[in-house]
Amino acid sequence: MSYPTPWQGNPLQGPGAPSMLASHADRERAVDVLRAGYGEGRLDHPEFEKRVARAYSARTVAELSLLVADLPQGPMPQPLTTVQGPVPPTFLPRPLPRTNGKALASMVCGVLCVATGGLTGLPAVILGHMAQSEIRRTGESGDGLALTGLVLGWLSLAGWLLFLGLFGLLAVVATSS
Repeated sequence: MSYPTPWQGNPLQGPGAPSMLASHADRERAVDVLRAGYGEGRLDHPEFEKRVARAYSARTVAELSLLVADLPQGPMPQPLTTVQGPVPPTFLPRPLPRTNGKALASMVCGVLCVATGGLTGLPAVILGHMAQSEIRRTGESGDGLALTGLVLGWLSLAGWLLFLGLFGLLAVVATSS
């Protein structure tokens, strides 16, 4: 097999086209393609050794392209045995668990206690306990939301009990005098 000289041009670009001088990086890329071809069984060892020697002594890019012209440019993609993306599921981050809706509702009711004068305190407590139970059972997220709703709901209920207790005490004191 005869190799073109620099003044003959690049045979892949047609006659008369100037051929570019090969850099060290170009030679290394060609050797990488040869290694992949050898690793896939496309070249036997003597032919691989001969082509690597020619790649390191090549002066032009055209000479290098002739050495790897009958090989795929790198390893051939292997068919996937299962339907999956380019990254195996082992290396993907785990998806975040779903947030419990009752926990969110508990927190909203707890925050609304201030605006509603404590009327949403009881729903906040009930929803908070239901949400914590579901979170423990299903592994959903939102425990902090449920806890916020519980605390605000219980504070609201305690405030109502304190208010009613003081009102009752004042009523008793007013009727006894």
